[in-house]
Amino acid sequence: MQAFPRMYARSSVAFDALRRLHDAVVAVALLTAVLAVVAVVAQRGFALRGLYVPLVLAAFLAGAVVALLTAARQLHGTFGAANHVTLARGALTSLVGGLLVAESSTPVLWFAIAVAGAALALDGLDGSLARRRGVVTAFGARFDMETDALTILVLAALVWRFGKADAWVLLIGLMRYAFVAAGSRLPWMRAPLPPSRRRQTVCVLQVAALLLCLAPFTSPARSTVLAAAALAALVASFAIDTAWLARRAASARV
Repeated sequence: MQAFPRMYARSSVAFDALRRLHDAVVAVALLTAVLAVVAVVAQRGFALRGLYVPLVLAAFLAGAVVALLTAARQLHGTFGAANHVTLARGALTSLVGGLLVAESSTPVLWFAIAVAGAALALDGLDGSLARRRGVVTAFGARFDMETDALTILVLAALVWRFGKADAWVLLIGLMRYAFVAAGSRLPWMRAPLPPSRRRQTVCVLQVAALLLCLAPFTSPARSTVLAAAALAALVASFAIDTAWLARRAASARV
């Protein structure tokens, strides 16, 4: 008999979450429709493989479902305008990620740069909206961070896929996930980091450098140098954060 109250409580929580996130569910549906149209147009215009459209939609929907499920657990209010902007950035990243099945060509490269550049232009708007409206949340900050990390990983994969640098360039996109993986084994690395303009700047520089690597006028030799410089800056930034966490942990033990 006790199962029925538990089932009722869970259904009530799920219904409340669905009601609160109704605007986000509608936004996901609209973005999916727009993505489908843009992806079909791109596929025909650039003569892309048939997997492009399904890959774009599957990538976006997978990310959107994870975001909505996480928001249902962590947010106590509505999804909010700032998170809608981050969701749109995720849709743009999906359009770029689908190009992993494409062959390198000047039109494809410029399309990737234009779409990823639009996502970069929106970066910072979500945080600005949240601060302006006084609705800064831990979920929003994490959503923004993970979208940044995924965008960088996709761009690094394209730089490698299109022959602009060797496979080591993937380290630029994998560095964030390696840091998270290390935190799963070392609890002191899971401590929150203080806000950092340096960290934000390095993130933007990674995207800008990878976009420049993808440019048709950038030779593989020059893109290799650019990617290496971007990776060096990223490694230095992570090293600074790791050292700060290590000092914090040592102070706590003392």
